[in-house]
Amino acid sequence: MALNNQNELVLKATAVLESLASGDPGAITNYIHPDQYIQHNQALPDGRAAMLGAFDHLQEIGTKVSIKRTLADGDYVVLHSEYDFFGPKIGIDIFRFENGLIVEHWDNLQASVDKTPSGHTMIDGPATIKDIDKTDANKVYVKSYVENILFGKNPDLLASYFAGDHYIQHSPHIADGLSGVVAAMQGLKEKNIEFQYTHLHQVIGQGDFVLTVSEGLFDGQHTSFYDLFRVEDGKIAEHWDVIEAILPAEKRKNQNSRF
Repeated sequence: MALNNQNELVLKATAVLESLASGDPGAITNYIHPDQYIQHNQALPDGRAAMLGAFDHLQEIGTKVSIKRTLADGDYVVLHSEYDFFGPKIGIDIFRFENGLIVEHWDNLQASVDKTPSGHTMIDGPATIKDIDKTDANKVYVKSYVENILFGKNPDLLASYFAGDHYIQHSPHIADGLSGVVAAMQGLKEKNIEFQYTHLHQVIGQGDFVLTVSEGLFDGQHTSFYDLFRVEDGKIAEHWDVIEAILPAEKRKNQNSRF
Protein backbone atom coordinates (compact mmCIF):
# COMPACT_ATOMS: atom_id res chain seq x y z
CA MET A 1 0.00 0.00 0.00
CA ALA A 2 1.33 3.46 -0.95
CA LEU A 3 2.57 5.65 1.87
CA ASN A 4 0.02 8.37 1.09
CA ASN A 5 -2.81 5.86 1.44
CA GLN A 6 -1.40 4.64 4.74
CA ASN A 7 -1.15 8.20 6.01
CA GLU A 8 -4.80 8.71 5.10
CA LEU A 9 -5.82 5.62 7.07
CA VAL A 10 -3.82 6.81 10.08
CA LEU A 11 -5.57 10.19 9.94
CA LYS A 12 -8.98 8.51 9.82
CA ALA A 13 -8.23 6.17 12.73
CA THR A 14 -6.82 9.06 14.75
CA ALA A 15 -9.93 11.14 14.11
CA VAL A 16 -12.17 8.27 15.26
CA LEU A 17 -10.27 7.81 18.51
CA GLU A 18 -10.05 11.53 19.24
CA SER A 19 -13.80 11.89 18.68
CA LEU A 20 -14.41 9.85 21.83
CA ALA A 21 -13.04 12.82 23.77
CA SER A 22 -14.32 15.66 21.57
CA GLY A 23 -17.89 14.39 21.38
CA ASP A 24 -18.10 15.13 17.64
CA PRO A 25 -19.52 12.01 15.93
CA GLY A 26 -18.46 13.11 12.44
CA ALA A 27 -15.43 10.84 12.26
CA ILE A 28 -17.50 7.85 13.39
CA THR A 29 -20.12 8.38 10.70
CA ASN A 30 -17.57 9.24 8.01
CA TYR A 31 -14.91 6.59 8.61
CA ILE A 32 -16.61 3.54 10.16
CA HIS A 33 -18.55 1.26 7.83
CA PRO A 34 -22.31 1.73 8.45
CA ASP A 35 -23.21 -1.95 8.11
CA GLN A 36 -20.01 -3.88 8.77
CA TYR A 37 -18.09 -3.12 11.95
CA ILE A 38 -16.74 -6.11 13.85
CA GLN A 39 -15.99 -5.25 17.46
CA HIS A 40 -13.49 -7.33 19.43
CA ASN A 41 -13.71 -5.19 22.56
CA GLN A 42 -16.12 -7.52 24.30
CA ALA A 43 -17.56 -4.76 26.49
CA LEU A 44 -19.24 -3.29 23.38
CA PRO A 45 -21.75 -4.73 20.91
CA ASP A 46 -20.92 -5.03 17.22
CA GLY A 47 -21.73 -2.21 14.84
CA ARG A 48 -21.22 1.51 14.40
CA ALA A 49 -24.38 2.34 16.35
CA ALA A 50 -22.81 1.05 19.57
CA MET A 51 -19.94 3.52 19.16
CA LEU A 52 -22.33 6.40 18.56
CA GLY A 53 -24.49 5.30 21.48
CA ALA A 54 -21.56 5.58 23.90
CA PHE A 55 -20.87 9.25 23.14
CA ASP A 56 -23.06 10.87 25.77
CA HIS A 57 -21.71 8.68 28.55
CA LEU A 58 -18.11 9.30 27.49
CA GLN A 59 -18.73 13.04 27.68
CA GLU A 60 -20.39 12.77 31.07
CA ILE A 61 -17.33 11.11 32.60
CA GLY A 62 -14.90 13.54 30.97
CA THR A 63 -13.10 11.16 28.63
CA LYS A 64 -9.68 12.24 27.38
CA VAL A 65 -7.51 10.69 24.65
CA SER A 66 -3.91 11.55 23.78
CA ILE A 67 -2.36 9.52 20.96
CA LYS A 68 1.39 9.06 21.39
CA ARG A 69 2.42 6.89 18.44
CA THR A 70 0.91 5.42 15.29
CA LEU A 71 1.91 2.75 12.80
CA ALA A 72 0.32 1.43 9.64
CA ASP A 73 0.75 -1.95 7.98
CA GLY A 74 -1.34 -2.63 4.90
CA ASP A 75 -4.99 -2.25 5.90
CA TYR A 76 -4.15 -2.09 9.63
CA VAL A 77 -3.54 0.99 11.78
CA VAL A 78 -2.22 0.81 15.35
CA LEU A 79 -2.63 3.68 17.83
CA HIS A 80 -0.77 3.75 21.17
CA SER A 81 -2.49 6.21 23.49
CA GLU A 82 -3.07 7.65 26.93
CA TYR A 83 -6.71 7.57 28.03
CA ASP A 84 -8.53 9.06 30.96
CA PHE A 85 -11.91 7.52 31.71
CA PHE A 86 -12.62 5.86 35.04
CA GLY A 87 -9.00 6.76 35.80
CA PRO A 88 -5.81 7.03 33.70
CA LYS A 89 -5.15 4.15 31.31
CA ILE A 90 -2.82 3.16 28.50
CA GLY A 91 -4.39 1.69 25.38
CA ILE A 92 -3.40 0.10 22.10
CA ASP A 93 -6.11 0.14 19.42
CA ILE A 94 -6.00 -1.74 16.12
CA PHE A 95 -8.27 -0.76 13.24
CA ARG A 96 -8.70 -2.73 10.00
CA PHE A 97 -9.84 -0.91 6.88
CA GLU A 98 -11.59 -2.05 3.71
CA ASN A 99 -11.99 0.40 0.84
CA GLY A 100 -11.09 3.30 3.10
CA LEU A 101 -13.57 2.50 5.87
CA ILE A 102 -12.98 0.88 9.26
CA VAL A 103 -14.57 -2.55 9.39
CA GLU A 104 -12.94 -4.13 12.44
CA HIS A 105 -11.44 -3.09 15.80
CA TRP A 106 -9.37 -4.70 18.54
CA ASP A 107 -7.91 -3.10 21.66
CA ASN A 108 -6.24 -3.61 25.02
CA LEU A 109 -6.50 -1.24 27.99
CA GLN A 110 -4.51 -1.23 31.21
CA ALA A 111 -4.53 1.05 34.23
CA SER A 112 -1.60 3.44 34.12
CA VAL A 113 1.17 2.94 36.68
CA ASP A 114 3.08 6.06 37.76
CA LYS A 115 6.13 4.61 39.51
CA THR A 116 7.95 1.89 37.59
CA PRO A 117 11.21 -0.01 38.31
CA SER A 118 12.72 1.37 35.09
CA GLY A 119 11.85 5.00 35.81
CA HIS A 120 10.13 5.27 32.42
CA THR A 121 6.41 5.75 31.92
CA MET A 122 4.26 3.17 30.18
CA ILE A 123 4.09 5.34 27.04
CA ASP A 124 7.08 7.71 26.82
CA GLY A 125 9.99 7.22 24.41
CA PRO A 126 10.47 7.60 20.64
CA ALA A 127 7.43 7.96 18.41
CA THR A 128 8.97 8.70 15.00
CA ILE A 129 9.12 5.67 12.73
CA LYS A 130 12.49 4.90 11.14
CA ASP A 131 13.93 2.16 8.88
CA ILE A 132 10.85 1.68 6.71
CA ASP A 133 12.93 -0.51 4.41
CA LYS A 134 13.50 -2.94 7.29
CA THR A 135 9.81 -3.46 8.12
CA ASP A 136 9.55 -7.04 6.91
CA ALA A 137 12.85 -8.12 8.46
CA ASN A 138 11.94 -6.53 11.79
CA LYS A 139 8.56 -8.29 11.82
CA VAL A 140 10.25 -11.64 11.24
CA TYR A 141 12.82 -10.89 13.96
CA VAL A 142 10.27 -9.85 16.58
CA LYS A 143 8.05 -12.82 15.74
CA SER A 144 11.00 -15.14 16.34
CA TYR A 145 11.69 -13.45 19.70
CA VAL A 146 8.07 -13.85 20.80
CA GLU A 147 7.97 -17.50 19.74
CA ASN A 148 11.39 -18.49 21.10
CA ILE A 149 11.35 -16.49 24.33
CA LEU A 150 7.81 -15.55 25.36
CA PHE A 151 6.36 -18.85 24.14
CA GLY A 152 9.37 -20.71 25.48
CA LYS A 153 10.33 -22.61 22.32
CA ASN A 154 14.03 -21.81 22.71
CA PRO A 155 14.68 -19.75 25.86
CA ASP A 156 18.44 -20.22 25.59
CA LEU A 157 18.41 -17.65 22.76
CA LEU A 158 17.27 -14.84 25.08
CA ALA A 159 20.56 -12.91 25.22
CA SER A 160 21.02 -13.07 21.44
CA TYR A 161 18.08 -10.69 20.85
CA PHE A 162 19.67 -7.81 22.78
CA ALA A 163 22.79 -5.65 22.54
CA GLY A 164 24.19 -6.57 25.93
CA ASP A 165 22.08 -5.01 28.66
CA HIS A 166 20.91 -2.16 26.41
CA TYR A 167 17.13 -2.49 26.54
CA ILE A 168 14.63 0.23 27.49
CA GLN A 169 11.64 -1.16 29.34
CA HIS A 170 8.20 0.47 29.67
CA SER A 171 6.36 -2.53 31.08
CA PRO A 172 5.24 -1.17 34.45
CA HIS A 173 6.72 -3.86 36.71
CA ILE A 174 10.02 -4.66 34.97
CA ALA A 175 13.37 -2.86 35.24
CA ASP A 176 15.49 -1.80 32.26
CA GLY A 177 17.88 -4.16 30.54
CA LEU A 178 18.03 -7.84 29.79
CA SER A 179 18.85 -8.21 33.49
CA GLY A 180 15.45 -6.67 34.29
CA VAL A 181 13.65 -9.26 32.15
CA VAL A 182 15.53 -12.12 33.79
CA ALA A 183 14.80 -10.76 37.27
CA ALA A 184 11.09 -10.33 36.47
CA MET A 185 10.79 -13.89 35.15
CA GLN A 186 12.56 -15.22 38.22
CA GLY A 187 10.29 -13.18 40.49
CA LEU A 188 7.15 -14.66 38.90
CA LYS A 189 8.56 -18.15 39.27
CA GLU A 190 9.38 -17.60 42.94
CA LYS A 191 5.86 -16.33 43.62
CA ASN A 192 4.29 -19.23 41.66
CA ILE A 193 2.50 -16.76 39.37
CA GLU A 194 1.49 -18.45 36.15
CA PHE A 195 2.67 -16.53 33.08
CA GLN A 196 2.22 -18.29 29.77
CA TYR A 197 1.81 -17.23 26.15
CA THR A 198 -0.20 -19.79 24.19
CA HIS A 199 -1.20 -18.27 20.81
CA LEU A 200 0.28 -15.55 18.59
CA HIS A 201 -2.56 -13.90 16.66
CA GLN A 202 -1.15 -10.84 14.90
CA VAL A 203 2.19 -9.28 13.95
CA ILE A 204 1.82 -5.70 12.71
CA GLY A 205 4.81 -3.52 11.93
CA GLN A 206 6.11 -0.37 10.29
CA GLY A 207 9.80 0.40 10.18
CA ASP A 208 11.45 -0.09 13.55
CA PHE A 209 8.16 -0.64 15.44
CA VAL A 210 6.46 -4.04 15.63
CA LEU A 211 3.32 -4.97 17.57
CA THR A 212 2.49 -8.55 18.49
CA VAL A 213 -0.92 -9.63 19.75
CA SER A 214 -0.90 -12.80 21.81
CA GLU A 215 -3.17 -14.88 24.01
CA GLY A 216 -2.24 -16.64 27.19
CA LEU A 217 -2.58 -16.93 30.94
CA PHE A 218 -1.46 -14.59 33.68
CA ASP A 219 -1.97 -15.36 37.34
CA GLY A 220 -4.78 -17.77 36.52
CA GLN A 221 -6.64 -15.41 34.17
CA HIS A 222 -7.22 -15.78 30.43
CA THR A 223 -5.27 -12.78 29.14
CA SER A 224 -4.62 -10.70 26.03
CA PHE A 225 -1.02 -9.51 25.60
CA TYR A 226 -0.16 -6.58 23.33
CA ASP A 227 3.64 -6.16 23.05
CA LEU A 228 5.13 -3.24 21.12
CA PHE A 229 8.83 -3.48 20.25
CA ARG A 230 11.34 -1.06 18.74
CA VAL A 231 14.19 -2.68 16.82
CA GLU A 232 17.53 -0.89 16.47
CA ASP A 233 20.55 -2.19 14.54
CA GLY A 234 19.06 -5.66 14.36
CA LYS A 235 18.39 -6.00 18.10
CA ILE A 236 15.38 -5.36 20.33
CA ALA A 237 16.02 -1.96 21.90
CA GLU A 238 12.74 -0.97 23.57
CA HIS A 239 9.45 -2.49 24.71
CA TRP A 240 6.00 -1.29 25.71
CA ASP A 241 3.05 -3.50 26.59
CA VAL A 242 -0.63 -3.37 27.44
CA ILE A 243 -2.06 -6.43 29.19
CA GLU A 244 -5.77 -7.03 29.78
CA ALA A 245 -7.73 -9.91 31.23
CA ILE A 246 -10.35 -11.36 28.88
CA LEU A 247 -13.95 -11.08 30.00
CA PRO A 248 -15.76 -14.32 30.90
CA ALA A 249 -18.42 -15.34 28.37
CA GLU A 250 -21.36 -14.25 30.52
CA LYS A 251 -20.12 -10.62 30.62
CA ARG A 252 -19.46 -10.18 26.90
CA LYS A 253 -21.57 -7.83 24.77
CA ASN A 254 -20.63 -9.58 21.50
CA GLN A 255 -19.80 -13.11 20.47
CA ASN A 256 -16.59 -12.33 18.58
CA SER A 257 -13.22 -13.74 19.57
CA ARG A 258 -11.08 -11.33 21.58
CA PHE A 259 -8.55 -11.80 18.77
